[in-house]
Amino acid sequence: MSGPVIDYRAVFQALPGAAALLTPDLVFADVNEAYLLLSGRERARVVGRFLFDVFPDNPDDPAATGVRNLHASLRRVAATGERDTMALQRYDVEDPERPGQWQERYWSPVNVPLLGPDGGVVLLLHRVEEVTELIRTRGIRDSGRNRALGAELYSRARELQDVNERLRRAHAREREVALHLQGAMLPALHPPGHDRAAVRYRPAAGALNVCGDWYDLVDLPGDGRTAVAVGDVVGHGLRAAGVMGQLRSALSAASRVAVGPAQALEVLDRYARSVDGAESTTAVSVFIDRAARALTYSSAGHPPPALCGPDGSVAFLDGATDPPLGARPEYAGRPQARAAFADGSVLVLYTDGLVERRHEDIDAGLGRLARSLARHRRAAPGPLADALLADLVPPAGLTDDTALVVLRL
Repeated sequence: MSGPVIDYRAVFQALPGAAALLTPDLVFADVNEAYLLLSGRERARVVGRFLFDVFPDNPDDPAATGVRNLHASLRRVAATGERDTMALQRYDVEDPERPGQWQERYWSPVNVPLLGPDGGVVLLLHRVEEVTELIRTRGIRDSGRNRALGAELYSRARELQDVNERLRRAHAREREVALHLQGAMLPALHPPGHDRAAVRYRPAAGALNVCGDWYDLVDLPGDGRTAVAVGDVVGHGLRAAGVMGQLRSALSAASRVAVGPAQALEVLDRYARSVDGAESTTAVSVFIDRAARALTYSSAGHPPPALCGPDGSVAFLDGATDPPLGARPEYAGRPQARAAFADGSVLVLYTDGLVERRHEDIDAGLGRLARSLARHRRAAPGPLADALLADLVPPAGLTDDTALVVLRL
């Protein structure tokens, strides 16, 4: 039995709390009646206008921070797709009946993203409760103690907001340092001598969800033999970048002397047990023999590489998967498998940020990758890598950093 048809616009207008809908550019798309009543404005003077043209800072208060704080919160919500509950704010409002006269007002705002079908932020819901009377503690029973408590409440809220802002700036600085460190430790984005290969790295949209992923390309002894690998360290930030650098270098060295990818990962597993923070790292290594038209591969808990044939058929190399580093009996042999390829095939290695999405089975992400790879398979490695990222990275950005390697076989 179907339920009643709900008029969500009517529901929005009937909400008892003041609420406004803003575009990502902070233009009013709609406001409810409670918002108009609270702000003392008419709908025609609000909808379609820029938020801070309607509600600027009090020009008579050089210490005013209302615009700055609200702008920072709304831009953060638009960029991250995550809600933000702001600390108590003083934000004076011009008296609509007396232009040039400003009313001292205190607010408790919450800003929430509204997502479209593709996961991008299409609107911002700005909900606000006025707490001016609580701060002022007016009335017959007003006392010095009540005024002191109100001032203390506001002061503590401002202190909390200042601490949060300092933490955000510290996280942003750590993210920048970690990205620079990772960039210094990873091979060039356009590896010399590998004109049939392309590599890409995309950091996560979040402040610290970066720097655990790596890639590597190694020329092996023998004509036309190459080892390619990608890996993903558990954790993020500076520590993950440091662990990543150690593991990438160790696997690169091991691949040059190992008889195959399984042995290279066995060496890496032994080394990882001595590195704090390397536990449960995933990695996959593929040895390419162009003369024999064969791939030999081994995986330590990593998403399977994708092999796309000239006809568009896509196979995932999942025949030699073992637990991540440090998560299996020490020195036990790792599995290894072999797959043939035809001239003109494409091999793609990647980290899980490319295919995994919250609340979604991994098979859905692998299916998207297979379809995109088949569709763009005839492109050169660089354009193909860019096309895969364009198809698979959501508009709101990645929630985990991503490494991608594309090789034309």
